[in-house]
Amino acid sequence: MPVKAQTKAVESLKTNEKKWSKPLMDAGWTALPSVIIENQRQLDLTPLDMNIILYLASKWWKAEGKPYPSKGTMAKAMNVHPRTIQKHIAAMEGANYITREERRTPTGSKTNIYHLDGLIAAVMPFAEEKLDEMKDKSEREQVKRDRKGAPRRLKLVHNKDADEE
Repeated sequence: MPVKAQTKAVESLKTNEKKWSKPLMDAGWTALPSVIIENQRQLDLTPLDMNIILYLASKWWKAEGKPYPSKGTMAKAMNVHPRTIQKHIAAMEGANYITREERRTPTGSKTNIYHLDGLIAAVMPFAEEKLDEMKDKSEREQVKRDRKGAPRRLKLVHNKDADEE
């Protein structure tokens, strides 16, 4: 990581420590793109779906190391039945947001590995739209900063119909 990027990451962490406290940040934190949260209705994600996605994200530390928590562990954390987690994951799998990868060994099954590539692809158009809006806003603000002279004044226009009343 370049020095400038490292410095920015450290500053960001300090900002988060100011917001959440150092002990909470030291205990672990999760990155989740805001555009997923902001568009959960358009993506037809329930609050429990969002909770599952957030839980999976909290266990996904590196791009190549996909999360693999058990349904029971997730259910316990969310105070729901494991079958409820299974149903919601199946629904998100049906929507192509999550892909489950079964892990089998000669002695039995292990927890599934979860891939969120479909969710990432589904939310990408929302991200691109937001980036375009941010760019447009930035360009408008730059035009205002570059404008020379005082702001143009509005001229008062008399409404003859209003004057006659």
